[in-house]
Amino acid sequence: MQYRSGMARKDISMTGEEVMGFLDETAILEVATIGRDGWPHLAPMWFVMDDNKIVFRSFTRSQKILNLQRDPRLTVLAETGDAYDELRGVMIKAEARLVEDPAYVLSIYGRLAAKYPMVGPDPVQLTEEELGEAFGRFAPKNTAVVVEPVKTASWDHRKIGGGY
Repeated sequence: MQYRSGMARKDISMTGEEVMGFLDETAILEVATIGRDGWPHLAPMWFVMDDNKIVFRSFTRSQKILNLQRDPRLTVLAETGDAYDELRGVMIKAEARLVEDPAYVLSIYGRLAAKYPMVGPDPVQLTEEELGEAFGRFAPKNTAVVVEPVKTASWDHRKIGGGY
């Protein structure tokens, strides 16, 4: 039996522009891949936006990359808010495009270092030389994952206006 209140639920989805703004300001991305046993493998990741797509990097031998090599489907979630009327989130069902090019991976390291405290207590803009010194030896051992959206869902409970 389905329960219906008789009132249409207010549209609380985000516009495309709101989704991009939200992703630009969000720090942690929950990444779900499919393990060999069929169970979801969930991991929090740092990420950047590249050409309006989410990109993260991980060691090529990590479980999430091994899972994506076997099955490129993944779901990612960025969310924020503590109180019900503050909850916001974006969930993207996607296909992973794996990029093993060390130069691209190194560029992602640089963008991550500008967003997160990876080389000290604060995010920093690294020169090409500093970037190579800090992460050059890791880039060939990493894979970048470009999240190619298939279906996106979003919500912004601030649009409810205090009710359900």
